[in-house]
Amino acid sequence: MALYEKRRKKPELMLVPLIDVLTMLIFFAFVTMQFKSGAALNITLPKVDTAGKNEFKGSVTIAIDKDGKMDFNGKPASDQQLEALLGAVRKIDRNIPVLIQADETTPLKRLAFVMDTCRKIGLNKFSLQAR
Repeated sequence: MALYEKRRKKPELMLVPLIDVLTMLIFFAFVTMQFKSGAALNITLPKVDTAGKNEFKGSVTIAIDKDGKMDFNGKPASDQQLEALLGAVRKIDRNIPVLIQADETTPLKRLAFVMDTCRKIGLNKFSLQAR
């Protein structure tokens, strides 16, 4: 029998290394995260061999998906809404370029409607985006 009994050391939770690891995981998640808007249409742009660079400096984008649904700057728009929105844009700046993003299987009728609407409103600087 020992007169002196060894006292057990109380277990400790090392918080500082745990916080360091969590901080690095959060940092890694933010660095590798891809930010995409949830309301964007699923569009596959047509491939054009003779197209130049896809540089666009305007603020008006019209997207048309394969079913003919349209988005105006990321928000859904009907035919009448598109005309009204383009009319409002023309009042602000008649020289603003309009980028049309149409899926490669979009019916030609929908694309022609959007281009014709731009011309009717007076926005003649429009272009079709390609890959």
